[in-house]
Amino acid sequence: MLEQDQRDRDEDEDTPARELDLTRRPWERRTLTNGIMTVLTWVVAAAAAIPLVSVIYLLLEKGGTRLFSEDFVEILTGLPPAGFELGGGIGPAIVGTLAMVGIACAISIPIGVLAAIYLGFLDPSSRVAQTARFLAKVLTGFPSIMAGVFVYAIIVIHWGYSAWAGGIALAVLMLRTVVLAAEEALAQVPQLMKDAAYGMGCTQTQVVWRVVLPTALPGILTGVILAIAGAAGESAPLLFTALFSNYYISEISEPTASLSILIYNFSGMPFENQIELAWTASLVLVLIVLGFNILARMVKQPRV
Repeated sequence: MLEQDQRDRDEDEDTPARELDLTRRPWERRTLTNGIMTVLTWVVAAAAAIPLVSVIYLLLEKGGTRLFSEDFVEILTGLPPAGFELGGGIGPAIVGTLAMVGIACAISIPIGVLAAIYLGFLDPSSRVAQTARFLAKVLTGFPSIMAGVFVYAIIVIHWGYSAWAGGIALAVLMLRTVVLAAEEALAQVPQLMKDAAYGMGCTQTQVVWRVVLPTALPGILTGVILAIAGAAGESAPLLFTALFSNYYISEISEPTASLSILIYNFSGMPFENQIELAWTASLVLVLIVLGFNILARMVKQPRV
């Protein structure tokens, strides 16, 4: 028996190893399939990019002439012009937009992150957590104008149009994105890191503040930045809450200008100057949103 095994091993050693043919043939089935699918992917990507590129080109053509001219300082700081008046700018709308987005951030980010900590870490399986998670997902399909109507009925009827009413309406829209993004980021924290922290004697509060939140911070920031970008371009809620103003905001309890409402107002006017300013404001708004999206991508990139 042993001699037979030895002869078999000797025969295997004498048999030459079978060489693998790794040559890529152009008419092979897998090569053809790969080439066709690659071409189709590029065609679909190019087709999807056509609307985006055309919109950006149109904005640069119509709005870039005013924004990148010698009067760009006046455009970015001046007051909106009246009918038949030349010049002017969109300064109050830029400041008003930033002010209301800032109010929305101050309201939605703390509430959203604390809610995500409860949903994703403290008690994710409780009935309260399941209900809150369901409501947050329902809010993703919530029409933005309904947030404005809600704040109008609760606040505007009693205290009037104001920047903080607009900020609350934007906070309602931001909250859904912040909660779901932060919960997903917290869920990505490895359980081993939490167990190691508990094993070192950390309390639950210390685990949250020293381990969970720092680890999930890039994902949380990505959700926050995307929520800010979405809120900056909203117009329907602001029609019912902040209305509009031709002047710079002096206090948050008065009607406030915003870029989206300025675009809405000026685009329907029969004056060429206002229409050009509407195109310029559209370009500025797109650049702001694009900047936030690029920042979100940079924050999300893993650090090596």
